[in-house]
Amino acid sequence: MSLLQRLEMRQGQALVMTPQLLQAIKLLQLSHLDLATYVEAELERNPLLERAEAEPGATEAPEAAPEAEAFEGAEAEPWMADELDPGSGRIEGDFDARLDNVFPDDAPSPISEANCGDMLSLTPAPYGNTGGSFDSEAPDFEATLTAEISLREHLAGQLDLATRDPVDRLIGGFLIDAVDEAGYLRESIDAVAERLGAKLDRVARVLKLVQSFDPPGVAARDLAECLAIQLREQDRFDPAMQALVSRLDLVAKRDFTALRRLCGVDDDDLVEMLSEIRRLDPKPGRAFGASAVEVLIPDVFVRAAADGSWLVELNGEALPRVLVNQSYYARVVRGAKADGDKAFLSEALQNANWLTRSLEQRARTILKVATEIVRQQDGFFVHGVTHLRPLNLKTVAEAIGMHESTVSRVTSNKAIGTSRGTLEMKYFFTAAIPGAAGMAAHSSEAVRHRIKQLVDGETPDDVLSDDALVQKLRGEGVDIARRTVAKYRESLRIPSSIERRRERYAQGGSHAGMLAAR
Repeated sequence: MSLLQRLEMRQGQALVMTPQLLQAIKLLQLSHLDLATYVEAELERNPLLERAEAEPGATEAPEAAPEAEAFEGAEAEPWMADELDPGSGRIEGDFDARLDNVFPDDAPSPISEANCGDMLSLTPAPYGNTGGSFDSEAPDFEATLTAEISLREHLAGQLDLATRDPVDRLIGGFLIDAVDEAGYLRESIDAVAERLGAKLDRVARVLKLVQSFDPPGVAARDLAECLAIQLREQDRFDPAMQALVSRLDLVAKRDFTALRRLCGVDDDDLVEMLSEIRRLDPKPGRAFGASAVEVLIPDVFVRAAADGSWLVELNGEALPRVLVNQSYYARVVRGAKADGDKAFLSEALQNANWLTRSLEQRARTILKVATEIVRQQDGFFVHGVTHLRPLNLKTVAEAIGMHESTVSRVTSNKAIGTSRGTLEMKYFFTAAIPGAAGMAAHSSEAVRHRIKQLVDGETPDDVLSDDALVQKLRGEGVDIARRTVAKYRESLRIPSSIERRRERYAQGGSHAGMLAAR
């Protein structure tokens, strides 16, 4: 084999992922909140970008009232002289104290008529002002809001009042730090005692003290202890209730026969005890420091047109508006002398133009995908979830002439506002379940909804098993297996037919039903 050096020319096609293309792909799958954050960062970084101004018809700030202008330019009336410029004698009379003794800890300073006006800050400020001046602005409303107290702060404040012993406070503070957001103690007292070098009985005693704090049930080590603490506070932790709380597994299984035998009560007493358990709070800490609920803001609105079609439009509030200041660039680039300055301005202009084009392309792509989704799922918008069709990304991609991965990015973290609520775009993409006897396929979400309807329509004397649900669905043209029905039922958090039968009898509270459930 000979080794030779030679030049060859080859021609081929390859996809080059430039930084701009990578950023455009990332921009496409961002939610409107993440997009707003990204645009804000670009506005801070790029001097050529600016926010779009308000629409031409926007309301401008009102001008000052003539009365206010006349007040500022007019001379003070004689009767107002003392109010606007009080003398030292007037101030000393109002406060019943000498001005040189107002701040005895400070170094004495000479008081004169010229600086007596500064003492007006001692008087109560007018409503809406931060001081005695009419020109001072009102404080920001958000600055006056109190911060929401956390569970730890709530418990620590009670600990300071409950004990003065420094050791107990140290142990109690450590136990409070080990309480999670739900209000449960997630560390054993043995580990706490070993870590602090304290006796186990003292740690247990301090734990009992913390468990007596508000909210009831806090610092419990499991659900049974949490319920027991709340029942003790209500003076309802009798032996029968104690036996019931000790076997919460039987309560979850709705095994009323075993519970009656264990607690030694009749049907009416058992129903009343179960009702008391349901009224308790299994997560006492959730009322403190709860995270704010994020509202799903639609990126696209769908509304019915007069001719029966659907109008799809973008939500302008979810689209950031930015402009490229070309005039500022032309003015600055003329004064740039260094090559580095010119290169920086050129790169800033390129990035600004790219961002505006990417935002426009993103909006058009979202609108195109949403329009095709509405066209494919027309039955849902007219009749509801029962007419939801099976749909996948490939179908939409082929219909609009885009790649499947692009449709996947567009539908991620996006929502559509409809008359039936605000739904994520991913909601409209469901698997297909074959129809019986050659009928059309059904959407898995529609079948799941139908299962819930059948279960909600049950009566205590006619509770449908999974096999009965399969037969009813096949009678409606849905070819579905029993294990699929069980999977859908569990995803909807619907108990089994045995547990539902026991629960319905327990809610009814009838002796005959309870006996029949045995």
